Formats: sequence, structure tokens, C-alpha cells
Amino acid sequence: MNASMPRVVDLDREDIKEGLQDGSILLVDVREPHEFAAGHIPGAVSHPLSSFDPSSLPEGRRIVFSCAAGVRSVRALEFAQAAGLGIHEHYKGGFKDWVSAGEPVE
Repeated sequence: MNASMPRVVDLDREDIKEGLQDGSILLVDVREPHEFAAGHIPGAVSHPLSSFDPSSLPEGRRIVFSCAAGVRSVRALEFAQAAGLGIHEHYKGGFKDWVSAGEPVE
């Protein structure tokens, strides 16, 4: 496997809903603070990619990255993996997918 290619596991909206419901995942929203403030998935925590520090991520829960449409979440995965963290999952559709499906927003 190419070391520069991160291992990326795409999760869909149902995976996210299930994980948030049973408390098994911590959804980390890597959009910028103004985007997060304008609306986010209930239960998500804000860790903006522009000031992203993988070492600040909490331990003990399955971390899943989310952004607007699945691009920045993959960048966050690359940063986390480069820092030696075993994080591989992101919400492929991101916030746009969540909103377009009529899911609740905070």
C-alpha cells in the first residue's frame, strides 16, 4: 500500500445516524467556525481544518470526520494518519447530504 495514500472508509448518512444514536462515534466537523455556527449535525464537535491539531482529538471513541461535502474530511484523515492516529472514517456526503435529506440541524 502506498504510504502517501490514506486509508479512507466512506460512511453514509445511515452509518452516521446509527453511530450518533448509539453513541459509538464522535462526529468531528472540520468546517470553519462560521460554517459550524450556521448549522451542524446534532452531536458533532467543531475542529476546523484551518487550525486542525490531531493531538487535540479526544480518545476512547470512534472518530468520524465530517465537512460540507467530503473533501476536507479526507484531508483531516490524512493529517490524523500522518500524526499516527488510527482514524479512517469520514462522512462521504457531509453536511450537504445531511441537509438535503431533511435531517435535523443544530
